[in-house]
Amino acid sequence: MTAQPHHVDHELIEAAARIARSRCRGDNHTMAAAGRARDGRIVSAVNVYHFTGGPCAELVLLGTAAAQGIHDLDTIVAVGDRDRGVVPPCGRCRQVLVDHLPALKVIVGEGERLRTVPVIDLLPETYVWADHQLDTEPAGQARPPGTG
Repeated sequence: MTAQPHHVDHELIEAAARIARSRCRGDNHTMAAAGRARDGRIVSAVNVYHFTGGPCAELVLLGTAAAQGIHDLDTIVAVGDRDRGVVPPCGRCRQVLVDHLPALKVIVGEGERLRTVPVIDLLPETYVWADHQLDTEPAGQARPPGTG
């Protein structure tokens, strides 16, 4: 776990809250997320709820950012509709965020307890998908027998 606090990006929280207030209507869209790219751009998204499951706002945000050519998100935050405030990512989102953006920071908490933490701190002792892929070995370096 990290001990060093990170700056809380209040502009990013407000961007997500603005989307939650203006775009989240009814049961289909109840969460908004905003992410800041390393170059300062902000991208936003909403979840797509469906009884069979559906992508959370954080996952839609990853796709929306990629569609805009943003592959280097620095910080994200999710905000609930009906002025619910900052909502931490669910377990599935935590795992996906760790796998896709292991250096990502996430804003969590509420009120005076808002803080920005590395996504890995939200999922300690996690399985890291990329660690177990056969094609991650540098060219010419085979794994020793019995190690994977």
